[in-house]
Amino acid sequence: MTYRLLCRAVILAGCAVQPLIAYTSCAAATSVPPQRVLVQSVRAAPFTRTADLPGRTEAVEIAQVRPQVNGVIKQRLFKEGTDVMAGQPLYVIDPAPYQAIYDAAAARVLHAQAVKGSARARLDRYGPLVRIHAVSRQDYDDALALAREADADIAQAKANVARAAVDLSYTRVRAPISGRVGRSLMTVGALAAIGQNSSLAVITRLDPIYVDVNLPATRLLQLRRELAQGRLRRVSEDAATVTLTLEDGSLYEQAGRLEFSEVNVDEASGTVVVRAVMPNPEHMLLPGMYVHARLEEGVDPAALRVPQDAVFRNAHGDPMVMVVDGGNVASARAIATGPAVGGDWIVTSGLKGGERIVVSGRQKIRAGDTVDPVAAPRSVPPVDAD
Repeated sequence: MTYRLLCRAVILAGCAVQPLIAYTSCAAATSVPPQRVLVQSVRAAPFTRTADLPGRTEAVEIAQVRPQVNGVIKQRLFKEGTDVMAGQPLYVIDPAPYQAIYDAAAARVLHAQAVKGSARARLDRYGPLVRIHAVSRQDYDDALALAREADADIAQAKANVARAAVDLSYTRVRAPISGRVGRSLMTVGALAAIGQNSSLAVITRLDPIYVDVNLPATRLLQLRRELAQGRLRRVSEDAATVTLTLEDGSLYEQAGRLEFSEVNVDEASGTVVVRAVMPNPEHMLLPGMYVHARLEEGVDPAALRVPQDAVFRNAHGDPMVMVVDGGNVASARAIATGPAVGGDWIVTSGLKGGERIVVSGRQKIRAGDTVDPVAAPRSVPPVDAD
């Protein structure tokens, strides 16, 4: 009997303790404070959109020095690898035969002029005589024809002199353009001929110099669409600015400008050739060099930046951020990102200026949690995209 009473007392005591434990647990749960997180307000700021593309340098002008008369090269008048000016003599081809042809043509002019003097004198004498019928009309007409023939012979002789003078001038082979001349491809004593396969030398204009890059056609369409819609404004009124990184990783000091884009798309690569003009006063850039060109496409006047640490990926790999609303409730938001700018991402959609996002402490909260937001200190604004 005593044993039964003892068991009943234990059971009653346990029943009385259970509600007390449940109440204590609920009270403890409701007293947990919101998790503290660092937040940052999304702000809009101007951002210069750039595109980094590989390219090749191309000469603005290249001229092959070729002979325009036949003959033996007597002299070379330039030093290989130096700058020459347009019109500067480079080679001398033996002028003796062309000088002889010129002198003969000049002598024929004198002969034609002498014949003209005799024909003109006869015509002047026959003029009064034909009026008084002292000479026949036929004799007068013959004298007139001889005078006119003499005039034609003079004109022909002068044309031959001009042609001979041109050929004689071609014996001094001159630079067709200004630029840097390469090695001489023919030596003194070699026979130069019109229409020969090889040139005498090659002159290349190095300042300025072209840089040709291949821009994806889709990128070009997007750029033009955003400029037309006003989402981007031009970097300058003339043309986009272009800077270069050389093959050794160094930055080229001179900035150029974008001047031309091809009108056709390469079917194999889906790209459009874009040409930039770069100043090259020190001739550091040579044709055929491989470079990286950075094109400043335009300025986004209200670009949104978020720290890269604040962005995470969902199961599908889509970028997400945790947004804290006015009631301090956190929610996951899908965004679309553009280029990286230092330690930030450029956000193209999904956020608005002034919204708060979690930049630290995100791992300790879930969507729907009430948080204790603390403004994170802002670092120095990063530079534009690399």
